[in-house]
Amino acid sequence: MISVGLLVLAVQHGWLGPDVGRGAGFCEVPHDRGGPFGNWVQPANSVSNAGFVVAGLAVAWRAGRPRSLGDVLPRLRSLPTAFAVVTVLLGPASAAMHATGSAVGGRLDLLSMYLIASFAAAYALLRLVRRGVGFFYGAFLLLVTACEIVGTIDADVPVVHVAGNLGFGVLLVAAIAMEVVLWRRAVGTSVNVSAGARTDLRWGAGAVAAMVVAFAIWNLAQGPWCDPTSWIQGHGAWHLLCAAAAYLLFLLYASERVTEPLRSAAPGSRSGAPLEH
Repeated sequence: MISVGLLVLAVQHGWLGPDVGRGAGFCEVPHDRGGPFGNWVQPANSVSNAGFVVAGLAVAWRAGRPRSLGDVLPRLRSLPTAFAVVTVLLGPASAAMHATGSAVGGRLDLLSMYLIASFAAAYALLRLVRRGVGFFYGAFLLLVTACEIVGTIDADVPVVHVAGNLGFGVLLVAAIAMEVVLWRRAVGTSVNVSAGARTDLRWGAGAVAAMVVAFAIWNLAQGPWCDPTSWIQGHGAWHLLCAAAAYLLFLLYASERVTEPLRSAAPGSRSGAPLEH
């Protein structure tokens, strides 16, 4: 909530700098500063970012209840809280761009996207190579730095417009691919009579579906679905669906359970007796 309060003060006092048109391509007509919406340039696109704050607080609520975190997350004590913080920050960081149209607001928006995508990729990588929290934070910082470097490339990228958006998308796709590999590995280890950690992919599928729909709306809202003066903005729907996807991703992490070794009856043995090795 501190970050939200700081955003309100920053918008009110112009701390983020002048409006340079950042976010102007997301349909909503810019409002004059000092008008009925105060200093908020795009009020609808700004307010819709409250979804991230709600999702982050929901993650924080679960993070304080280890029994609801599955078998893996409780062993990585700081990560549930870190995910909650990153999710909450998506809200005011994105709103900073839409509320001010400033260059600083645009950088905060991209940084928040890098943080969540880097978290997803680093956490999947941690479990893939079976390392600890220190490895996660090292990989996380490296990925965020790489995204920042990619974001400095001044190029018009088809569909996603800027290089920073492309870096964000590549990390998300990599995270999804690693989650599938982890799930398949867990299935394989259970078949081979050894314990593995397995997630409930229904939560992952829900997160991916929400992102796919959100991305479709993100594009349509810049074209045929654009209504500049409406309070119902397609880009606002993108924010809300992405917030839902972030929460579903956390539920995927919290669903991870250590599978029990398979037990099978050997020929001539009593039913239910474990196989000998």
